Amino acid sequence: MAPRKKQSAEYQFPHPMENERLVGHADTLRSFMDAWDNRDTHPIHPVWMLTGPKGIGKATLAYKIAKMVYGNVGDFFIIDQERNIDKDGKPKPDGKVISVYTVRAMIDKMQMSSMSGDWRVVLIDSVDQLNTAASNAILKLLEEPPAKTLFLLVVHQLANVLPTVRSRARVEKMRPLTISQLRELCAKFIPDDEVSTETLRLANGSFGKIANLKTSGGDVIYAELMELLANNHANSADVMNVAKKIAPAPELHGILLDAIASHGLADLYPRATHAIADMRNVNLEPEIGIFKIIMEIKKCL
Repeated sequence: MAPRKKQSAEYQFPHPMENERLVGHADTLRSFMDAWDNRDTHPIHPVWMLTGPKGIGKATLAYKIAKMVYGNVGDFFIIDQERNIDKDGKPKPDGKVISVYTVRAMIDKMQMSSMSGDWRVVLIDSVDQLNTAASNAILKLLEEPPAKTLFLLVVHQLANVLPTVRSRARVEKMRPLTISQLRELCAKFIPDDEVSTETLRLANGSFGKIANLKTSGGDVIYAELMELLANNHANSADVMNVAKKIAPAPELHGILLDAIASHGLADLYPRATHAIADMRNVNLEPEIGIFKIIMEIKKCL
């Protein structure tokens, strides 16, 4: 029997701003510290782009650098979903795109801020979420960056960034976390919960993915999916039962692709990827779409 799912309220994962525990990425931090410590003789690049998969600690590193640079004395400006606004200045954290109005509001605050000679930091989490107008507004700012201003740009997919923005940044490619690093983070943030080796592998080096799996119960559902696929006597009702558990949470749809990869079904992967995208973009019934994908996997086994 699959282990009982904990309620999400039992898990407390800190926001990157409050997270003092950076695991991994010592090389990226060292590169920045070398540049920062020698800024008087070799001017530091004003735009640092931290890129890599979601959930590996890019934002945690960005906030760690930011707090060190502005030191609670200079100014700190943040662009993210929590601060997203619409054209009327009203909060609009829709989780999808960051508006140009959010960027313009930040630029206005920068222009009104009192510069006492201390460093200012602009942190964007993430550049992937900037809509086209917002990206262009940032580009204008980066073309002539203000003096003693450091830009920290968190990027999940480098291909999503305008080439003109990318060309003005020092790009630091951050690697996924190792299994041992993931275990270290699990011991820190979910010490009372046993995280299986299968879940650690499923995370693909992303502690953020582990956090999502644990809060959503996705690790338990994935185990049920793998049991279903291994059961030659499972019927369509069993398949639909698992599909109904996956369907309500779009962030769990990816475990279908993980199952496909786990079984080495490379030919099925592109078709399943398109099917999942269609469920989101064409408003298809997710239960039916997921049911069909699971049945396709079983046919290939």
